[in-house]
Order: sequence, then structure tokens, then C-alpha cells
Amino acid sequence: MIGLRAIIYSTALAFLVPLLASAQQAPDPELRETLRQAANDADSFTDRFDAQVWLTDMSARLQHQVRDPDERIRILTRVHYEASRAELAPELVLAVIEVESNFDTYAVSVAGALGLMQVMPFWKNEIGRPDDNLIRLETNLRYGCTILKFYLDKEKGDLRRALGRYNGSLGQRKYPNKVIEKLTKKWFQS
Repeated sequence: MIGLRAIIYSTALAFLVPLLASAQQAPDPELRETLRQAANDADSFTDRFDAQVWLTDMSARLQHQVRDPDERIRILTRVHYEASRAELAPELVLAVIEVESNFDTYAVSVAGALGLMQVMPFWKNEIGRPDDNLIRLETNLRYGCTILKFYLDKEKGDLRRALGRYNGSLGQRKYPNKVIEKLTKKWFQS
């Protein structure tokens, strides 16, 4: 009798083989090891196998914006951690980041918002942490995910309104539509 774990592994292998074959080049052994190590260290995943599958899939989707495989895995691992901590779908956070900064850690908007999730610096003073560095990946994601979750709860799960609040464009459709389009066409695609 085949065990449940063997069935899961064979199913995942069937998923990963076409994904890897569709890549422009053969899998980089260094990337494979980086993924393996990140998956082992990723404490927001329920198990190591889930981490490897998610990180492999999302890494392929993020490859065009973040060329360095180590940086890609670092971002994805932290996004998963902070999104899970805030009870958000990591894919939603990835869509927000793509629209906000296109994965530029050092992005600064004309309004002064900083980092991947374009967090406004006034929040540091508002919460009594003026020395926090919003360019730092962990800090930016912690603030951004917490803010997004707050607005999602405030809007009772209405994603469009929550995204409008996050962007400061409540009542307008352009920003929420862009995020939802990225979410459905890139991050949640099968």
C-alpha cells in the first residue's frame, strides 16, 4: 500500500517537472540548494515539503523582477512569514508589492512612501518607533502586512475597499483593480 507521503511527493513531482522544464534553462543547483535551505528555515510553513513547492513556484514567477536567486528566496520567505503572521494570503502581499514597488526594496514614492510595500514614514512616529528602518525588508513587510490586515478587517473582508485604504485611494478603482489583476493573473494562477 502506498503511503500518503509517497502520494503527495509523486503529485508534487508531477507539478514541479513541467514547471522546471518550462524554465528557460536547467535548474541552477545553487538555486535548488538555496530553496532547500530556505524551506528548511521557513517557520511559517506547515512542513518542509510545502515550503519547497511554494518557494519553487513563486521563485519562478518572481524571476523577472528579482534576478538574484538568493535575494528572491529571502524576499519570498519573509513575505510568507509576515503575511502568515498577519493572517493574509502571501500571494496577496506579493501582488501589492508588485504594484507598489515592483519588488524594489529601495523604492521611494513621490509622497515619501518607502520600501517594497511603500509604507509611509509617519507610522514610525505614530507608534513610537522613530528609529525603525522602513527600507529593511523585515520591518517594511511587518508594517505593510499589519496595515493591510487592519484595513481588510476594517472593511469586513472587502478587498477592493481595503486596498483603496492601503493606497490612500478609497473609492477609486484603479489601484485595487491593478492589485487584483496581478493577484489573479500572476500570483494565484495555476
